[in-house]
Amino acid sequence: MANPKAFMEVKRREVEYRPVEERVKDFNEVENFLFHSPGAVEEQAERCMDCGIPFCHGAGCPLSNVIPEFNELVSRKHYEEALRLLLSTNEFPEFTGRVCPAPCEAACTAGLNDDPVTIREIELAVAEEAFKRGWMSLGVPVERTGRKVAVVGAGPAGLALTAKLNRLGHSVTVFERSNAPGGLLRYGIPDFKLDKGIVRRRVALMRDEGVVFETGVAIGEDMSLNLLRRKFDAVCLCGGSSTPRDLPIPGRDLRGIHFAMDFLSQQNKRVSGEPFDGDEISARGKRVVVIGGGDTGSDCVGTSIRQGAVSVTQIEIMPKPPEGRSEATPWPEWPYQLRTSSSHKEGCERLWNIASKSFVGKNGEVAGIEAVKVEWSYNAKGLPGKFVELPDSGFKLEADLVLLAMGFVGPADKDAYAVAGLEFSERGNIAADCAGRTNLDNVFAAGDIVTGPSLVVRAMANAAQLAATVDGFLKELA
Repeated sequence: MANPKAFMEVKRREVEYRPVEERVKDFNEVENFLFHSPGAVEEQAERCMDCGIPFCHGAGCPLSNVIPEFNELVSRKHYEEALRLLLSTNEFPEFTGRVCPAPCEAACTAGLNDDPVTIREIELAVAEEAFKRGWMSLGVPVERTGRKVAVVGAGPAGLALTAKLNRLGHSVTVFERSNAPGGLLRYGIPDFKLDKGIVRRRVALMRDEGVVFETGVAIGEDMSLNLLRRKFDAVCLCGGSSTPRDLPIPGRDLRGIHFAMDFLSQQNKRVSGEPFDGDEISARGKRVVVIGGGDTGSDCVGTSIRQGAVSVTQIEIMPKPPEGRSEATPWPEWPYQLRTSSSHKEGCERLWNIASKSFVGKNGEVAGIEAVKVEWSYNAKGLPGKFVELPDSGFKLEADLVLLAMGFVGPADKDAYAVAGLEFSERGNIAADCAGRTNLDNVFAAGDIVTGPSLVVRAMANAAQLAATVDGFLKELA
């Protein structure tokens, strides 16, 4: 490193956000990125200790980004070389640099005794510098193999797989049920976390590289899996886990209770000027209760505030995590600890240990939630195990809009895949081996459709593994 003592002399520069009173009035990105301040990125990159055993890209990064090496290059302002190194493992650093929770930073050695390196923002700075200078050059293959691949689903896994297979010379057609490619990146994550212009920029580049996108195509409705198998040498299923977990308690049929993704995708379409089906879901002037304490719930909080909610309350059945890293998840593991998002800081009441028992309504509209408090026992590792309801702890939360953000339970096209003879796991996901092979000879799968709901970066890593499998399969065809 240019300054080998920087990890002792230079303090971590925390992510800065636009002022709350400003950002809640629009859907623009909330972060003020490091690369807007001259010299900040290079100085922060110098904090990397160049560890003998870099846990950041082993135990931390699912993509195995070569983190100490690209930090070294950035610290010396060798951005083009840093880009080449980053792209060797990560197809879309402009996405992960914005939406990844940075498990690499949780595994950073500097974080043992001080603050970890700002790896995520350094990665994003490299990507944006590359787009600005035109270094994200077209990866058009010199020669095509003559093999055709169908990729179903244009989310993080599908796009990452497509980019790799296209670069290997295979002709890839991507089938997407939505109006535009991007999946969760486009229709799930709010614009204030990921501007959709960033997604459109990458998709346009992929089109220039020879990828064909067929949007508005649903497997089982517009085209069968068996037809795809006949038309293409390989079919790769990357449709994600998009069936929302429901809450079948009394009063569920009341109006004003919606799945989180219906709410979020509608707002994303509203921002981009796209039409949407169904009735409008709006938090304006309403008391909003979000059920579910994860990232999707947090996104509902920020979106509700921007729409003009009177109040926002987020409830979670799990106990409140500790403020710092729990002893149950020692370094370099991903820490079990409280996480407060930028949306939470905009004005939200958070309640833990809450179980919803029934919805109550008036004139067919939801008016509140009857709930009870629960108490958790902990397992041998010190993590929550089982809970019991506390007697005489019932209470009511007033609500005009309830958003269910409790995760997802499998692919949306399950019936269409079952008709073709595809097998499923006990959890309802597509059954595939560690290489991504399903029980059908030319059908493969990757991402959340196999693993269940996970991180964008993990879906991309799973897709990278599948690319090698599919490439080997195609090379063996007569």
